[in-house]
Amino acid sequence: MLYPLKFHPIYKKRIWGGQELKQHYGKSKAPEMCGESWEISCLPDNISVVANGYLSGNNIQELTEVYMGELVGDAVYEKFGCDFPLLIKLIDANSDLSFQVHPNDDYAFEHHRAYGKSELWYILAAQPDASLVSGFNRQVSPEIFSETLLSGNIESIVNRVMVKPGDVFYMPAGRIHTIGKGIVLAEIQQSSDITFRLWDYDRTDENGNSRELHLQQAAEVLDYTATTHPKTAYTKQPDASSPIIHTPHFACNIVCLLNTLQRDYAHIESFVVLICSVGVCQIECQGESYRLAKGETMLIPAVITEINMIPDGYAEMLEVYLNTETDMQ
Repeated sequence: MLYPLKFHPIYKKRIWGGQELKQHYGKSKAPEMCGESWEISCLPDNISVVANGYLSGNNIQELTEVYMGELVGDAVYEKFGCDFPLLIKLIDANSDLSFQVHPNDDYAFEHHRAYGKSELWYILAAQPDASLVSGFNRQVSPEIFSETLLSGNIESIVNRVMVKPGDVFYMPAGRIHTIGKGIVLAEIQQSSDITFRLWDYDRTDENGNSRELHLQQAAEVLDYTATTHPKTAYTKQPDASSPIIHTPHFACNIVCLLNTLQRDYAHIESFVVLICSVGVCQIECQGESYRLAKGETMLIPAVITEINMIPDGYAEMLEVYLNTETDMQ
């Protein structure tokens, strides 16, 4: 019988990483300069392994091969097979990340035989002066962008936005973006690791080598239109699951709890990923209880259609799934 699954984090050391995930998000085994904790991944050489219960030691791809639609949902399995369609991360930006862009599905498949990469950022923590970049602040041409980039004046044409905990930013494929220093966030994205780096402050790695840029590929996928509303507006409701965003690739809600909340997922016909952002919550189903604490991620198999969420005091969670009525078209 399937049950709520936790996975061993896959840690990624980054030149811009820090110690926030280890100190404040329960990642006790995170290395120095840990920039990313991959919570659920099915990318080659980075396949998540179950950490709890009798399925411990099995990876997510093996489980999908065995349980198919019971794990991910019939429509999800029909489209993606054994490739889990999302990559879930926690990110600690101890210093600025590079300016980047990701390709869409068509470009990624043609050039890399892979999925594109659209993503959502949920800000978990931010220093008072923390900011990020989402899109251009006006319409630009490829020529203007190239000239501005070469002159080192890229900040003049992008949207730099101050951030605070709870802010949400959706980054569709093609949008220029970067995470600024002093930000910890949860990232929900398509299962892809294709990134085209545009600008990296002329940084070098520990060996003195400049980081690789991908200007030609980036120019082919950039969306040069203006981004007028970079931040996603939403409203938190107490003791309820409140919608944040519905994208072509996933839906994301936020659950804010002071009291027990019963959730019925029968209409979703998809797996559900829970990411705890505040506090501790007990997830009850099938007569058992499973603890989910700040910084932890849990996969609710599609076959489990009813759960109770019981907070220890106050808790918040992101609730992520695929909408099989529209996302499977």
